[in-house]
Amino acid sequence: MDYVTPKDKAAEWGLTQRRVEILCGNGRIPGAYRLGRVWAIPKDAQKPLDGRTRQAKEVFKGDR
Repeated sequence: MDYVTPKDKAAEWGLTQRRVEILCGNGRIPGAYRLGRVWAIPKDAQKPLDGRTRQAKEVFKGDR
């Protein structure tokens, strides 16, 4: 499996590098793990849903 850095995923997803690192730290990106000070993210990882959107609220509504 190929891995990329948060900087690469940030450019792909249109987020900041720090935001991607926070998503990794919160366990929102499956398969991401930390190598010392750097996160390794699977190359085929999907962008997590933004919890503030209507789409996410509908998805998370069933979890309550």
